[in-house]
Amino acid sequence: MSLPRLVVAAPATGQGKTTVASGLMRALTRRGHVVSGHKVGPDYIDPGYHALACGRPGRNLDPHLVGEERVVPLLLHGAAGADVAVLEGVMGLYDGRIGTRGFASTAHVAALTRTPVVLVVDISRSSRSVGAVVHGMATWDPTVDVVGVILNKAGSDRHAAEVADSIALPVLGILGRDDALVTPSRHLGLVPTGERDEADRTLDRVADRIADGVDLDRVLELARTAPPLDEEPWCPGVSAGSTAEGRRRVVAMATGPAFTFRYAETAELLAAAGCDVVAFDPLTDEALPAGTAGILLGGGFPEVHADALAANHRLRHELRDAVRSGVPTVAECAGLLYLCETLDDRPMVGALDATARMTGRLTMRYPTATAATDSLLTRAGEQVTGHEFHHTSVTPPGDTGWTVDGSTTGWATPTLHASYLHTHWAGHPQLAQRFADAVHAHA
Repeated sequence: MSLPRLVVAAPATGQGKTTVASGLMRALTRRGHVVSGHKVGPDYIDPGYHALACGRPGRNLDPHLVGEERVVPLLLHGAAGADVAVLEGVMGLYDGRIGTRGFASTAHVAALTRTPVVLVVDISRSSRSVGAVVHGMATWDPTVDVVGVILNKAGSDRHAAEVADSIALPVLGILGRDDALVTPSRHLGLVPTGERDEADRTLDRVADRIADGVDLDRVLELARTAPPLDEEPWCPGVSAGSTAEGRRRVVAMATGPAFTFRYAETAELLAAAGCDVVAFDPLTDEALPAGTAGILLGGGFPEVHADALAANHRLRHELRDAVRSGVPTVAECAGLLYLCETLDDRPMVGALDATARMTGRLTMRYPTATAATDSLLTRAGEQVTGHEFHHTSVTPPGDTGWTVDGSTTGWATPTLHASYLHTHWAGHPQLAQRFADAVHAHA
């Protein structure tokens, strides 16, 4: 299958990848192209900016979470109907899972997908040394095809010219410094689009700068040099195991500013298994969707919105009763915090006999986890890949969920699975199928 595509990468984090990638997506979309946005790694926030830029779901490509063999099929699935795909990298080009020599890095995904790479380089603190950095990036791994460079945060035309003269690769664009285009951050990275009323206007300003400072025609020419991909697109119906027949069941999925973390394929897998995924906002909706037979509480920032979550008494009480009565419920990270008795002393749902609190310690890991017991999602001893990224702690931590690095955390029963671990169900479709089966059985 022919799919013009480019990876937007960088020598290190903080170079402007998300700004440039999202602006490039919006600029190409405004020129009439159908653009598909993808993010290397487990990140939930950047795909939100990609979705805003492209007008279609942002997707993740992560060999650790889904397996190397599914990366190209997921790319083709996500890019169906698009005439160009833009893949935003993670961290530095060759930075992957620690101790694996670059597994799941941007370079790894670029090689798996046979996609040309464009480097975004922040030049604000150097000049000709940039040429050496780019040369090293382009020659380090012969399986990675670095085809061009975009210079970011140039101090002046003279500064940019000096840097460009040091680089042997095509310089596709030069962007000056502009603090007005910087995306605000906090403890877990960028502020999600769902919490920024001005995000769309800012994205338009970035796209204006990209259109003025980057040779979009040349970018598209390089994207079209990507070779055809022979793999078949991923199909959620095949992955889930079966398409359920008969009456469809409602799965209530938490959304809104407090619950923005989810993979698009989760809803697609459940839909293929006979479920209708219906969104609800725990900040404003006072009841679960009509006919709810299953509950999905994904990740997000409940700690930022704890007061508003606590104030929604009716929904908290209905959720507590639903979970305790056996409505199949999956909660990851933010969802786990929400099910606790309290979060930073504010009352939450109270379905778990535990309390949650913000801490000064960042937990960030990319593990293989082992199921401690048979449960709603798992079978004892089964292994899955996942990731954790949070600044909170739960007391007690639970002892029936996942065993990670020798410790068991989270809660796992025949009707509930709640833990810090984020999993990508496209990589472990049996989890989606078991949840869907439980939803149908409960209804």
